Amino acid sequence: MSTTTTTTLAPADRRPRIARTHLALFVRDPFASAPWYESVLGMQETARGEQWVFLSFGRKHHDIALIRAAEGEPARGPVNMQHYGLEIEGDVDELRRLYGMLLAKGVEVVKITDHKVGYGLYFTDPDGHRFEFFCETVHGDEEGKRVLHDHNAPSVPMTLDPL
Repeated sequence: MSTTTTTTLAPADRRPRIARTHLALFVRDPFASAPWYESVLGMQETARGEQWVFLSFGRKHHDIALIRAAEGEPARGPVNMQHYGLEIEGDVDELRRLYGMLLAKGVEVVKITDHKVGYGLYFTDPDGHRFEFFCETVHGDEEGKRVLHDHNAPSVPMTLDPL
């Protein structure tokens, strides 16, 4: 007698309802990295332990955790996060202001792109983790899905004048 196992996905109403996320990163020294996050991203330290620092954008207990990489291990592995997107509140002028702030603080800007649903400004932290400030230009989710599909989720280089 044989048995057949069938895997089915949960119905849409049984899917997890994710309200917020947080990010945990391995870094060389969380205590040296935390001030960069406070200065560049406007975060505040909410807790710390012997090997870690928790930081918040001000609404939750933590949004990013910086955790010391094991001795002799790199802060980033051979396969790792491509980037972490931070959707900004505001329009393209706010993105331009943030671009100017990054340049003034000597933060490496990796690229600026038009995604057809918004503009992305990519930069790195002191350990080489890539972040993106993202400014929505298409505000309806269904319209955004259509635009991404029609344009094959583009990343078209663009110029942006910093403020």
